[in-house]
Amino acid sequence: MQILKFGSDNMSLKTIDLFAGIGGIRRGFEMTGKFQNVMSAEIDKYACVTYEHLYGENPHNDVSSDEFKKKVENTNYDVLLAGFPCQAFSIAGKKLGFRDSTRGTLFFDIADIIEKTKPKTFLLENVEGLINHNKGKTFNIIIETLVNDLGYKIVGVEEGIGGYLKINKEEFIRNTKNFGLPQKRSRVYIMGFRKDVIPEGYVFPSLPQRSTDVIYKNLYDVLQSSVDGRYYLSSAYLNTLKKHKSKHEGKGNGFGYIVVNEGENPISNTILATGGSGKERNLVKQKNYNMGGKVIKNKKSELNNEGIRHMTPIEWGKLQGFIGYGFKDGKKDGFSFPKEVSITQQYKLFGNSVSIPVIENMAKYMYDRLEEINAI
Repeated sequence: MQILKFGSDNMSLKTIDLFAGIGGIRRGFEMTGKFQNVMSAEIDKYACVTYEHLYGENPHNDVSSDEFKKKVENTNYDVLLAGFPCQAFSIAGKKLGFRDSTRGTLFFDIADIIEKTKPKTFLLENVEGLINHNKGKTFNIIIETLVNDLGYKIVGVEEGIGGYLKINKEEFIRNTKNFGLPQKRSRVYIMGFRKDVIPEGYVFPSLPQRSTDVIYKNLYDVLQSSVDGRYYLSSAYLNTLKKHKSKHEGKGNGFGYIVVNEGENPISNTILATGGSGKERNLVKQKNYNMGGKVIKNKKSELNNEGIRHMTPIEWGKLQGFIGYGFKDGKKDGFSFPKEVSITQQYKLFGNSVSIPVIENMAKYMYDRLEEINAI
């Protein structure tokens, strides 16, 4: 098998890639030409085989294990990257700071690694729901931990007298649709810099809000012209979705399905790792459709005659910037999955990943700030 490798060997900042998935955050940083990954951690079987297929490295490490933390302590690196799962915190007390307030969560393990290794800077990525998770307590504890316990300046947080923190939550949310990809995907980005490398009085500008690059103008640029019959809905299933939508219309819950490639400049809804409703919220209508009435394996009835289908994994890969952008070298596209990764898993891996162009812009911002404060 040919291993696909990208990036320069002359990068100046070393990164570790935690909760790595299929390497979207790593790739966004590498694309700047300023960062080189030196260690990764991921436990999902199919993410690991895909990561190794793309980068030639097996990332199988458990972030929560003492063994992995010891590895990190013995590794020279500058930047911690992590797209970590969102969990509620059970606040036990404040005597031990974050060790009381976040113990038992995966954020605790990130904080533990940051405390022990003190990287110059970090980028944490999470779902938009983190902002209001557990009535906002989760996000507040994360920020308080990073600032007060670990000693980092967080972009978007103003520090007042006596440890008071003014958190502008809008400063943390960025949407994929503003970075050259036709997908409504809001995510939280937390970037921190170690306080002892920041000159007194330095003010961080806001994180990038948009990019002028247009990778795909709209969904019409993303969709494949012809796809296999397996992606088309059966007539019975489409009718079920229509009934569900009709039943719940006007009640504020339930949607049945949404066809997203209509109008002058269409974009998709957020693609989700769970599949299910994530795929039904992003149905498309194929113009050159000729599948109506056909019967194929694993469908309980003939295919619908309206041309309604799911998007394909390739289309999801484009919506995240993996296919047609992140791994493109001239006219050749270097992204692929290994053979053992099923279509179901491909949806999951793309839906659970990041939008590479957003990360690339975050990486450029990070490097520029480090240059400005002479921390490189």
